[in-house]
Amino acid sequence: MSNIILEAKNINKDFHDPMTIRVLSDINFSINKGDFVSVTGKSGCGKSTLLYILSTMDTDYEGELFIDNEPMHNKTEPQLAKVRNEKIGFVFQFHYLLNEFSVLRNVMLPGLKLQKYSEKEVEHRAIEKLKMLGIENLANKNALQISGGEKQRVAIARALINDPHIIMGDEPTGNLDKKNSEIVFNVFKQLAEEYKQTLLIVTHDQSFADRTHRIIEMEDGKIIK
Repeated sequence: MSNIILEAKNINKDFHDPMTIRVLSDINFSINKGDFVSVTGKSGCGKSTLLYILSTMDTDYEGELFIDNEPMHNKTEPQLAKVRNEKIGFVFQFHYLLNEFSVLRNVMLPGLKLQKYSEKEVEHRAIEKLKMLGIENLANKNALQISGGEKQRVAIARALINDPHIIMGDEPTGNLDKKNSEIVFNVFKQLAEEYKQTLLIVTHDQSFADRTHRIIEMEDGKIIK
């Protein structure tokens, strides 16, 4: 049984506007279960473009992508949406919480969308995730009433609700001060080391990257390390 959760094989990507420019070139790597991997590189090196492909949001590329040993390249958009909801958890620079809902409801939303469990079971799972992150006391607060650092932890709980194979983060500490960045880093570290959660995080923050299990360094659309 393979431990590989995500594998990229010979991925190339061009932008056509109006000239053709290669933005990703010959990307090859794999990520195993429980890996805590960061992707670093200067602005414009292709990190976010790569993350969009790996998260199946961008399907216009050459090469092959496997998630949980399953090829993604022949899937329809509804099939890819199902993969995203079941197998990938997302944490962005901005938390994208819905202010009109409570913290608990925000965490529940992807679970309700999946329609795999009853609403009661989804609520129970959401409370478990909030407990795991030490923020169960926020459950009934409105998303508007909590701090920026708390919002990002709620966003992580939401990303965990469907027990994804991999959590992908796009600059998840980019909007936080040093103290809250540290809290979020420690949450990710605990998820990887205690819960064997696989994490792939795009980051500008070198001190964050230096403490992950592995760094994928990019330059001009290529992996250089």
